[in-house]
Amino acid sequence: MSSPAPIVQEYGAFFDLAQRHRVIFYYVGYFSQNIIAAMAEAVKLQLEVSGVDGPTRRKLFSSFIEMAQNIIHYSADALTPGSQTERELRHGSVCISERDGRYLLLCANPVEAGLAEALREKLERLRSMTLDEIKKAYRDGLRAETPEGSKGAGMGFLTMARDASEPLAFSIEALDDRPDTQVLSLRAVI
Repeated sequence: MSSPAPIVQEYGAFFDLAQRHRVIFYYVGYFSQNIIAAMAEAVKLQLEVSGVDGPTRRKLFSSFIEMAQNIIHYSADALTPGSQTERELRHGSVCISERDGRYLLLCANPVEAGLAEALREKLERLRSMTLDEIKKAYRDGLRAETPEGSKGAGMGFLTMARDASEPLAFSIEALDDRPDTQVLSLRAVI
């Protein structure tokens, strides 16, 4: 019986790619509140060690948390029943990388097709707003009631848009093998 291949042989290409793209943090798998707490601790430390300045660190951290929370609330790939609103386990991915002194936050997760259109409308509206309009909508949102059917306060995209240095970029793509599900991919540049 042969011994397993060293991790470098098996995953070396992935590690090289991550290093070339200056990946600071990457996770793909199931998300829960406990997993987000552990990731948040790792992200916070990694950003400090990487020498990211305080204001940028805060923006990156808050946008990272919002992306992770959106995965828990809206991913269509769940290990827990959709009716379960506590201790949810939902699948997705997040990535933080640095390029030319700017930081990219990426996330992706499957969403129900019915939700995809509402997300598209919300994100398109955000993309057309000025920073002042985004900040005003954020302040108004802090004072507003939680929207009907929302699992959060509806502030996640506003937080990311407020902290980003350019409009949020996104795509919503159909899955060939699951017509009732689409994949939301979101990018914020800090």
